[in-house]
Amino acid sequence: MNKDRIQGSFEQAKGKVKEVAGKATGDSKLETEGKAQQVAGKVQNTVGGIKDTIKEAAKN
Repeated sequence: MNKDRIQGSFEQAKGKVKEVAGKATGDSKLETEGKAQQVAGKVQNTVGGIKDTIKEAAKN
């Protein structure tokens, strides 16, 4: 597991907190930011997964 996967998971969690806080307070901007941050985290996590796969394939 590389730093991209860890950071991506962290960004997803932060985004979810923002989304929930936005919904709870009626702040649509915060809710949208949270959703966007979750997507960015998913992308970063995916990139990390691809890097891990390439690294493992290179070892074999």
